Amino acid sequence: MILARCKLQHYFLVHPITVVSSFPLGEIIQSREATGRIAKWSIELMSETLTYVPRKAIKSQALVDFVAEWTDSQLPSAQVQAELWTMYFDGSLMRTGAGAGLLFISPLGVHMRCVIRIHFAASNNVAEYEALVNGLKIAIELGVRRLDIRGDSQLVIDQVMKASNCHDPKMEAYCKEVRRLEDKFHGLELVHIARRYSEAADELAEIASTRGTVPPDAFSRDLREPSVDLGSGAGVEAAPTQQTDTVEALLAAAEVMEVEQWPSRPFDWRTPFLDCLICCELPEDRSEARRIARRAKSYVIYGKSNELYRRSPTGILQRCITIEEGRKLLEDLHSGVCGHHAAPRTLVGNAFRQGFYWPTAIDDAIELVRSCLGVNFMPSRRISPPMPSK
Repeated sequence: MILARCKLQHYFLVHPITVVSSFPLGEIIQSREATGRIAKWSIELMSETLTYVPRKAIKSQALVDFVAEWTDSQLPSAQVQAELWTMYFDGSLMRTGAGAGLLFISPLGVHMRCVIRIHFAASNNVAEYEALVNGLKIAIELGVRRLDIRGDSQLVIDQVMKASNCHDPKMEAYCKEVRRLEDKFHGLELVHIARRYSEAADELAEIASTRGTVPPDAFSRDLREPSVDLGSGAGVEAAPTQQTDTVEALLAAAEVMEVEQWPSRPFDWRTPFLDCLICCELPEDRSEARRIARRAKSYVIYGKSNELYRRSPTGILQRCITIEEGRKLLEDLHSGVCGHHAAPRTLVGNAFRQGFYWPTAIDDAIELVRSCLGVNFMPSRRISPPMPSK
C-alpha cells in the first residue's frame, strides 16, 4: 500500500481510496500501540482519505454478468476478406512457335481457361513471363483483388519474389512489369509447384505453342508483340512460317555449337550448382535434379565473377575449386616445402581450414598418402621383440 501511494500519488490526492483486504489492515495501521515500521507507515498514510473494507465473497452471477458485459466489446470486429482466386500459368516453346496457358479457379470452383498464342521470337522464359503478365492483366479485368499464383517455372518465381537476380535485360523488364501490376491487388502470392500439379495449364500452353485447336470452353488471345519493351532485340514476326524458320535455325545452331564445344570442355563439378543458383536449371534426370536441388542450399554465389562458395557447418564460406586444383593443394600440404607427410584426414582438415573445398577431397588424400614413398618407406632391418626374462 505504501508503494502504491508512492506510484499513484496523484490519485490519492484527488479521490478517496477504499482498501479491500481479508486482513485487518485498518486496525493495525490505526492502532495507538503500533511501534517501529508500522508506526512510520501510519504517519505516512495519516494525510490520506483511506477506508478499510473487509473482502466479501464474490457471487458467481457477478462473474457471469461481467463476462456477458465485456465479451462483445473485447472481441475484434470481423473483417470481410476479399474472395481468393487461384491462377495456374505455364509457357511453352515448340518448333511451331511459342505459347502460354492460363487456368483461373474462382472461389466457387468455376474454371476459366485461356490460350495465348505468341507470334514473335521468344524463349521459354519469355513465354513463362508472358503467361504471368497476361494472367495478371486478365485478373485485373475480372476485378480480382486477392490472387494465388502457381507455376512450375522456378526462375520466374524466384526473380519476382527477389530470391534471385535478373541477369538478362529482358527478364528484368518483365520482372518490373509484374511488380508494377502487383500494386493493383490487395493480396498476391506466388508459389512454385511441380509440373505434375500444373498439367491443365501445361496442356493449354502446348495447344498454344503447337497452334492446335482451342477447346470450346476456353478463350484465346494472339500476341503480335511483347507485353513489355524489350528493346531492339525483340522483333515482331511477319508470319508464323518466318518464326518457325527462325526457331529451327536457332535450334540447329545450338546443336552445332554443342557438338563443337562439348569435347573440348573438361568436366567441372561446380557447373550443376552454378546452373541451379544462377539460371535455376536442373539436370533432366529426376534423381540427379533432386540431389542438386537439395545440396545447392549449402552453396552461395559471391562476387561479380559469380564465384561458388560452400557454407561449412560452422558458417564459414569455403571457396569451391576444381578437383585438379584440390589435388595440387594436397600435394603442397603433404610433401611440399612445408609438408610433413600427414594423414589423409589431417590433410583435408588443413585444406578446408584454409578456405577451400571440393567434394573428392578425402578420396584424393587417401590416394595421395598411399602412393607417397615417404610414408610407405619401411626399414629393411627387422626388429625382434624383447626376450622374456628368465
